[in-house]
Amino acid sequence: MPQSMHRSHRVAGALVGSAVGDALGAPFEFGPPGAFSARFPVPARGSKTEMCGGGSLGWEPGEFTDDTQMALMVASSLVSSGGLDLADVFDRFSQWAAAGPPDIGNQTRAVLGSGLPWSSAAAEHFARLGHAAGNGSLMRTTPAAIWFSRSGTAASMDAARRISALTHGDPAAGEGCAIFHELMRVALDGGDLLAAVPSALELVAEEHRERWASVLAEDWTPADATESNGAVWPTLGQAVWALRNGRDFAEVLRLVIDLGGDTDTVACVAGGLAGAVFGMGGIPSRWASVVHGRVPGLSDKLWRLADLQQLAAALDGAAQQSYDPGVIPRIGPAEVLPGIWAANLDGARYSEKDFAVISLCRLGEPFEHELQRMAYVADNEHNSDLDVVLADVLDDMAALRAEGHRLLVHCHGGASRTGLVLRAWLMRTEGMTADEATAHVAARWPHLGLWNASFTTTLDRMRARSEAETPRMTEE
Repeated sequence: MPQSMHRSHRVAGALVGSAVGDALGAPFEFGPPGAFSARFPVPARGSKTEMCGGGSLGWEPGEFTDDTQMALMVASSLVSSGGLDLADVFDRFSQWAAAGPPDIGNQTRAVLGSGLPWSSAAAEHFARLGHAAGNGSLMRTTPAAIWFSRSGTAASMDAARRISALTHGDPAAGEGCAIFHELMRVALDGGDLLAAVPSALELVAEEHRERWASVLAEDWTPADATESNGAVWPTLGQAVWALRNGRDFAEVLRLVIDLGGDTDTVACVAGGLAGAVFGMGGIPSRWASVVHGRVPGLSDKLWRLADLQQLAAALDGAAQQSYDPGVIPRIGPAEVLPGIWAANLDGARYSEKDFAVISLCRLGEPFEHELQRMAYVADNEHNSDLDVVLADVLDDMAALRAEGHRLLVHCHGGASRTGLVLRAWLMRTEGMTADEATAHVAARWPHLGLWNASFTTTLDRMRARSEAETPRMTEE
């Protein structure tokens, strides 16, 4: 990904990416290696995607597990308290555990159900049993890594250790969280996460450094693990291994889920790091659009994509955007291209429910339509990852059209972003140039907006790549 990617895209990618990984891996938890690719040998872009749900606990497609539930408790505490209040975090954890969530780690359950105060519960559990280096504190640390990334390395790593120690008394778990925080800080700043591994290891407590250095070495592979990936060392080791070997967010997640075992947690950890590296736009919209879940015991709020994006911005100290545009005049839907309609926000929101909707602006509540994809495109100059987003959207559109769905493409005003996708679709399917596609759409959709120069540049790159990939005919 380009180093010029706007920080907000990385921050959103980290929080959403961790939840997406959690939900994507959940149905394969404790299954055999290779189960994900056996079921989905190629990307599933139609009405049925890899967000399949199921598993031993019967998850809904896109539903996140205790990994993200605990992460949301940490995040909500940080935002509402304006900083780290360990007692408040522990109290939230305890309320959640008392509500009987369907999925909770044995160690976490024991500590939170001990009746001991936050300052001693995990330490006493560790002193009594002598082992507590599970991955349950690592899985929830992405929000804190975002929050403390602005405070520098020392403060961030210290906070990681302290939050981990609320439930995991073994300092080895805290050191893993501290490494994660430092790698996340580097990635959010646009640095090379993998290149930062050696310097992060130098900050690990000396008695734990050699073991962490082993699993984070460049030549380490999951076959070298000495424990199952329910332990903290192979969990982070597998996540970093996947980042070394995956070309994009989707491949990183495929690699770790195919390892089997504790797939939701390893994918959650890998998804947080990969989201920071590849940005929000690098997360396939077919996955991000359906991620959701609740936090038992604290509220009945249903967390969805827009909520996670808002929370990510709050964790990074950014101004909050309103996702409620109020009542706006409806434009469309109108069939602009064969099988493809266009509209603005409310034109799409109140359209017939059999449309497969491609949303190019950020929404509050998703529509009532059964099929909806929400792509991360800003109508500004922050779209350094626009080529990736556009390719993802076009691939999904092709799959949905092949299934016979009517497509409805929209953004807030139905102008610039909507026009970008309509023009790109013509260039891909009809072989038009950018100018030809623009003229074709303009003649059929008078709301087309052309003010965003970065969109036109993207189409030019798309044309250049297409020409470069076309085999040249040679004379015999």
